Amino acid sequence: MNTLDDAWAYIASFYLGMPPWAVPLFWTAAVVVLSSTLSLAILIVQAQRTIRHIERRPEHGTGDRFQSNYLWVFVVPALNEEITIADAVERLREVQVDHRHIIVVNDGSDDRTGEILKGLSGSDLTVLTRVTPQARQGKSEALNAAWRHLRSETLMREDLRGWDARRVIVTIVDADGRIDPRAGRVAGHFENRLVGGVQSLVRIYNRRSPLTWAQNLEFAVFGFVYQMGRMSWGTANMGGNGQFNRLQALNEVAVQGSTGLAGPWREGRLTEDQDIGLRIIEAGWRGRQSTLVTIEQQGLNSLGALYRQRTRWAQGSWQMLDLAGRLVRNPSVSFIGRWDQFWYLMTPLLQAFMGATVLITVILLASGIVSVVWSLPIFLLVYGFSVVPGVVGAVFARRSANPLRIIAHIVAAHGYVLYSWLIFPVVYRALWRQLCGRTSWTKTKREALEPPTAV
Repeated sequence: MNTLDDAWAYIASFYLGMPPWAVPLFWTAAVVVLSSTLSLAILIVQAQRTIRHIERRPEHGTGDRFQSNYLWVFVVPALNEEITIADAVERLREVQVDHRHIIVVNDGSDDRTGEILKGLSGSDLTVLTRVTPQARQGKSEALNAAWRHLRSETLMREDLRGWDARRVIVTIVDADGRIDPRAGRVAGHFENRLVGGVQSLVRIYNRRSPLTWAQNLEFAVFGFVYQMGRMSWGTANMGGNGQFNRLQALNEVAVQGSTGLAGPWREGRLTEDQDIGLRIIEAGWRGRQSTLVTIEQQGLNSLGALYRQRTRWAQGSWQMLDLAGRLVRNPSVSFIGRWDQFWYLMTPLLQAFMGATVLITVILLASGIVSVVWSLPIFLLVYGFSVVPGVVGAVFARRSANPLRIIAHIVAAHGYVLYSWLIFPVVYRALWRQLCGRTSWTKTKREALEPPTAV
């Protein structure tokens, strides 16, 4: 009993000497940290169980035997993509599926994109050219235009007529995307009639710098930890590039926009992938993550470009808060799945709050109002909650059983944690833009494509 009393007394002493107004803030921060750590631990355990279960199935890796049951419609939104568009289309033509159609949305390009697309013409390719004032209204509107064209014209063609919307898979591929030639393996997921969307694993192919290396690891953590952890609840979300959506699911979540035209993607959403994935799940469909199908894309070698991109993503997360109430009442998802979705949607709020507590800590220490007597237990506590979760997530995403490699991954993962801190301020920049009503964004410039690696 004395040991328990001593433990509680030690915990209660953490915030002694702090101004009274700061104590509730820091206790709340402690609860958030503990809850986030617990959430990550649950997701890691769930992900490990799910991956093992999938890999032990006799049919693992043979999902493409069902690919002929589906019509695969690849949609490529393109705005000034003269560097990558030819490569993107040719790679989509190499995907090993029996029934395929490609729709490229030339969204008001003023470079050579349109000219290049003319040279790629074929019965399997539709180029949907948008001009001002309809063009350049955001990726959501470009995708909605493709959806309307698909339903009203593409599926009316003699060679494509008769496909049931449940058997049409709409795949979003960015112009820099290099999708797996065996992408048809996700057909195994769609054989479950409740699955509305499947996300492929995203990798960075130009990972030559520490910055692009960290982005590649970031996507691995998203896929192997967060996405696979949510698979058993059916709440794996869509991640943009390389997402496969059942046309029937898209049809069911279509809404009317301000122009009077309907579309599944809500206009003005800066993370339209996150939004569509959550609303498909809300409509009763299940979301899954593939561990076999990958899509490679360009990473950003410029810190400025990365900040602009992540500010847009963070602002998109702020926009998603309007779904929180609806998702926690979703009867098609289990209680723990709904709680996880709620916690996921609260991410920008929690990040902003935790960042504020760090700033307050720095001010209190710098002003001398509070002093810290550093000791090994205090150091381990701070390290354990601020660094270890990120390291564990990154190491798990590497999925190596080699002891020497695990040690190397642990060391390298500290660089990934530093990267996550480096881009942390975008949450405040995004909040400011959202409060100011600014939703415009600057398109990321593509790097020149690398020549094929010699065999």
